[in-house]
Amino acid sequence: MSAAPFSRAWLLSNAPASRRQAAWGRRYQGWLAFRRNPLAMAGLIVVLVLLLAAIFAPLLATHDPGVQDLANRLQPASAAHWLGTDELGRDVYSRLLYGGRITLGMVVSVVILVAPVGLVIGCVAGYAGGIWDRILMRVTDVFLAFPRLILALAFVAALKPGVESAVIAIALTAWPPYARLARAETLTIRRTDYVAAIRLIGASPTRVILRHVAPMCMPSLVVRVTLDMASIILTAAGLGFLGLGAQPPLPEWGTMIATARRFVLEQWWVPVIPGVAIFVASLAFNLLGDGLRDVLDPKQR
Repeated sequence: MSAAPFSRAWLLSNAPASRRQAAWGRRYQGWLAFRRNPLAMAGLIVVLVLLLAAIFAPLLATHDPGVQDLANRLQPASAAHWLGTDELGRDVYSRLLYGGRITLGMVVSVVILVAPVGLVIGCVAGYAGGIWDRILMRVTDVFLAFPRLILALAFVAALKPGVESAVIAIALTAWPPYARLARAETLTIRRTDYVAAIRLIGASPTRVILRHVAPMCMPSLVVRVTLDMASIILTAAGLGFLGLGAQPPLPEWGTMIATARRFVLEQWWVPVIPGVAIFVASLAFNLLGDGLRDVLDPKQR
C-alpha cells in the first residue's frame, strides 16, 4: 500500500513515483540536514522573530515611536518604558520595533534588486563568453575595486540622503559578487551533457539560460545572499549613522545610534540597544547562511 502524499514515508521513499515526489523528497532531506545544525536553527529562529516583530510592530509597540515626552527623557528601563527613553523622551522599545521595519525593509529591497541583476549578468557572461564576457566582467571589476561603503557614500552624495537613496546606493554596490558567482557556476554548467542536448534540439540561448542554467545557479546564490545580508545591514546602518541613510525622526537603527552617541557613557542604553539589534540581526543571518551552505552547496557535503 503506497504512503500518503507528504507523509514522512512518502517524502523519504527510495523509489519516488514522480518528479514531484522526488523534488519534495530532496527538500525534506535538506530540511532534516539543516535541522541537525543547532546554530543554523538558532539563526533561523532569530531571523523569523525579527521579521515578525518588524511586520507586527504596530501591534507590539507600547508607544508611538515619534511622540516626544521631554519630562521623561533619558529614563532607564521601567514598567512604563521597557527599554528606557531617548534624549527626546521617546520610547526606545517602540522605536526599535519600527526601526526594524526600516532596516530590514532596506535589506529585503536591496536583495530583491541585486540578486536578479547579478544572476542575469553572471549567467549571460558565463554562457555567451567572448566579448560579452569581457565587457560585463570588466564592469564588474570596476565596482569590485572600491570598498562597498565608500562607493555607497559616493552614490548617496550624488543623490540625496534618505532611505530610497540608501537602497539604490547599496544595490549598485552589492551586485558584483552575485555576478561573479553566477558566472563561475555557468562556466561549469554550460559544458554539461544535458545543456549540449538542449542546444541540439534547437533551444535558443535565452531559453537555455532562463530555464536550465539560472535555476542551477540558484542554490549557491541563495547561500551568498543570506551570508551577504549581514554586510548589507551594516552598510545600511553605517549610512544611517553618517547621516546619509534614513533621516531623523525615522527610527532606523543606525540613525538611532548616531543621534544618541553622546550619551554612551551616562545613558548607555540609548545607543547600545540599537547596536545590539544590529549585532543580533547580523549574527543571525550569518548563522542561517552557514547552515544553508552546508545543505545547498554540494562542495560542503
